[in-house]
Order: sequence, then C-alpha cells, then structure tokens
Amino acid sequence: MAVKEEAELYGPVKAYLEARGYEVKGEVLSCDLVAVRPDGDTVIVEMKKTFTLALLLQGVQRLPIADKVLLAVERNRSRKGAVNQRFGELAELCRMLGLGLMTITFYKTKSPVLELLCEPGDAPLRGRRPSRERRLLQEFRERSGDYNVGGSGRVRGSRIMTAYREKALRLAWALQAHGALSPARARELTGVAKSGEFLRANYYGWFAKVERGVYRLLPAGEAALAEHAAVIDGWQLQPGAAAAEEGEPH
Repeated sequence: MAVKEEAELYGPVKAYLEARGYEVKGEVLSCDLVAVRPDGDTVIVEMKKTFTLALLLQGVQRLPIADKVLLAVERNRSRKGAVNQRFGELAELCRMLGLGLMTITFYKTKSPVLELLCEPGDAPLRGRRPSRERRLLQEFRERSGDYNVGGSGRVRGSRIMTAYREKALRLAWALQAHGALSPARARELTGVAKSGEFLRANYYGWFAKVERGVYRLLPAGEAALAEHAAVIDGWQLQPGAAAAEEGEPH
C-alpha cells in the first residue's frame, strides 16, 4: 500500500525510536524528526516517499549537526521502479557516507514493518576489490587505443571494442594477410599469446578449421576487418607491430 504523503512515515518511525528509549519530536529546525535519549544520544531522521538525491543531500547536510543521521523511505510492495529493487546498493552508498537507511512497508490489514538496512556510521561492506582492479587495468592496458565512445555501452546495438575482440581482429588480419595458419604462426605474427584458444573457441564466427592445427578466415572475419580497419591500423602503428608483421614475437 503506497503512502500519499511522506508525513505518513512519521508515526511508525517515531514509535520505532520511542521503543528504543528516545524522546521524539517532529520538524525541529528543518529536520523531519529529532530523537534524543537521556544519555544525549541524538538521531536526526529525514524522510521521503522514495529514495532521491534530494533526500541523500539532506542527510549529508545533517551530518555536521548530529553523529547519527538516518534516512527513512517507503518500501513499495509493488516493486515498481529500479530504486525499489536496489536497496542493497543504496544501503552501501549510505554506509559510505556515514548515513543510516530504514525502509517502511505499509499494509492494509496489519501494522507497518520497519527494516533498518544499515545503522548510521556502519562501515561499508564492500572494500577495495584487488582482483577487479587488476582485471580493469589489464583490460585497459591490452587495448591498443581508444575505440569506444564513453557512455555508449548501454545503447542498444552498440558494439564495444574490448581487448578480446581486438586480439581476435589481429588474428583475422594475420589469416587474411598470410592465408591459413597454425596457432603458433598466428601467435608469432600477432603477439596474441593464446592464439590457439581464440581460434578454437571462434567466439565471433570468424575462423574455420582447415585441418588439424590449421585455420582460415571466413567472410564474417573479412567483414569485421573492414568494419574495424582503424583498430588494426592503430595497432600496426605501435612499437613492435612491424616486428610482428615480419613474424617475430613482440
């Protein structure tokens, strides 16, 4: 049951905090809710019907006033919209900023259910991911140039030039320039260390096996080379590419 006004969140949040020993008052110096315990522990709560940037900024603005700032939003049971389905990520964002996050689910026939997704001041659950960082840097370094327009990856039909695709194009170039080749010879010409795996996997459908250990280029591979000629041109201009054309590893 979706609420019509964010003020409907106040009652359940107030009751939740009072049950934990806080005295609660609403609309205190522009704060939606302020809760104070006898020991001086103070919590500021900002409420919105949905999680928005405005709510997040409100929470950040309250941090200099109190050590504990809690954001409270409705959890819509209809689960419409991306925000309602990404509370895990939103909670992690709040942890990174030192904020708490609470959701309130309303029902027609029973009391609202409150869920504290993270406490104010909780440490982030996800630290640095060294393995992902290594993968990112490897992908960056293995691309010979910048062949993608940033922001286009989510456009339907867009084709990202990855390091894998670029290596496959190098192998296609070698097969086009030199005819059917063994994986070892293709590796010498292109510097692609795992040429055999690329040719056997044939992920893009560019290669065909002529006989055991020998591969040729298919028309689909020739079309890919024509489409991405700039990628091959950029690679050949790099130091070491000339040696590769002569058959020397680089």
